[in-house]
Amino acid sequence: MVGPMHIIGGGSELPPGGPEAVGRKAYNLARMAEAGLPVPPAFVLPTSWCRMLRDGKTDEAAVAEALDAGMAHLEEATGLGFGSARQPLLVSVRSGGAVSMPGMLDTVLDVGLNAAGVDGMVRLTGNPRLAWDSYRRLVQGYGEVVQGLPAMAFDELVTAALVDAEAENERDLDHRALRGLAHAMLERFRVLAGKPFPTDPRAQLLAAALAVFHSWDAPKAVAYRRLNGLDNDAGTAVTVQAMVFGNAGGASGAGVGFTRDPATGVRELYVDFAFNGQGEDVVAGRRATDGGARLQRVLPGVHAQLEAMCRTLEHLSGDAQDFEFTVQTGMLWLLQTRRAKRTNWAALRIAVDMVEEGMLKPGQARALLEGIDPAAVVRTRFADPSPVLACAQVASVGVASGRIALDNAAAERLAAAGPVILVRQATVTEDIIGMASATGILTATGGRTSHAAVVARQLGRVCLVACPDLSIDFAARTCRIGGQEFAEGDALSLDGNEGTVHAGLLTAVAERPERELAAIAAWPDA
Repeated sequence: MVGPMHIIGGGSELPPGGPEAVGRKAYNLARMAEAGLPVPPAFVLPTSWCRMLRDGKTDEAAVAEALDAGMAHLEEATGLGFGSARQPLLVSVRSGGAVSMPGMLDTVLDVGLNAAGVDGMVRLTGNPRLAWDSYRRLVQGYGEVVQGLPAMAFDELVTAALVDAEAENERDLDHRALRGLAHAMLERFRVLAGKPFPTDPRAQLLAAALAVFHSWDAPKAVAYRRLNGLDNDAGTAVTVQAMVFGNAGGASGAGVGFTRDPATGVRELYVDFAFNGQGEDVVAGRRATDGGARLQRVLPGVHAQLEAMCRTLEHLSGDAQDFEFTVQTGMLWLLQTRRAKRTNWAALRIAVDMVEEGMLKPGQARALLEGIDPAAVVRTRFADPSPVLACAQVASVGVASGRIALDNAAAERLAAAGPVILVRQATVTEDIIGMASATGILTATGGRTSHAAVVARQLGRVCLVACPDLSIDFAARTCRIGGQEFAEGDALSLDGNEGTVHAGLLTAVAERPERELAAIAAWPDA
């Protein structure tokens, strides 16, 4: 007996049971599809499956049966065949709880590809680079998420391929280099896993779906729920969605956008975009990204569509949104939307501006500020100028000073004696304990919209990312910033208003959002 499942796209109705039944991600996908926004077709296995698997009330055979039924719908919607050697359908397998947990649960992309499928994808698209890039991404993503293999083992192969090709990043690798990289990853998978990479697309799909369900109990997800007081038994849904390819060439890419600046609340499109890349390149925090200026210059039509969609998304939800999107050869697709995580300063401005714009009534705006005491909201700045060591992208505003910690354990240990600045190579969600222990975060790579940067904003931590003048020597427990060397425990200051890094402990002063406080005070009581 196939369990409950809901189809998204193709004129389907909103899922019964709401976000609690199918997860916030799938529910919002259905709302966007119903509103006529461009959403790839998908189906969802509800959160009840996660609970049933945990409690032993269902088994892998039942999950496989439900997945087969869902794939039949996707094949009909796309005209492609899952496992076809001539017209292969690839899917993403995504998580999604009733309450958004950015980056805490797992996703596997490009599921359904094998050697025969690579040849079929080349015939279908005429793009061998896309086919081999998708294959090597699947092997790495599947190896890390499903098989639990270390990311570093695959990242080493990427680095070696870049050195051999004298390329700056993966986007510069041609199809021959990517073919060699895919074969190297297949061999690395075989050695580390003790078995070959699975070639059966349905076996890949089942294993990926089970891994996403099991990611509900991953340590970082448990820690996030504990920090945010979320229900530990709610479970995640699994959404299986037809792939769209941001790695299809120069007019393609993947991005994360906010309908308003989540650090300041200003009404403007706030976006990070990876040309010729997939979504994980942006949200995982491992890759450098481009801002909206380059996107507007290279793909002005897409940028204009995104600006228009910001207002549609806000009217659908009655709040500022954080959305993920893919552009495939100039065509825009929305992959998810959710309530934007924001600083308290931004929350006040967003609420006040939405009332002034006529989008919300004062009572609705007050609901957006639940849990925030407007009178207690401040933004800090440094009282006196100080020499700038380095500059970085601002992910969360304010200023912070403290002692340098180079990993989670050091952050927890040093925080017992005073404020800590967590200094890391990239923003990754596995650092949530260190982020919670720190007052500021500085990274060498990553982007403003990576999952970890989003979490830093939600935690109210000052966060600077993509600092080109930062290098870390973990063996020596030191870091070098702007040519100056610091040992773990040395003092450092971050200016999240200006995007600058300073040596030593600096004095901070606070300012209040006077305009917003006056506007809120003038709202009627009911």
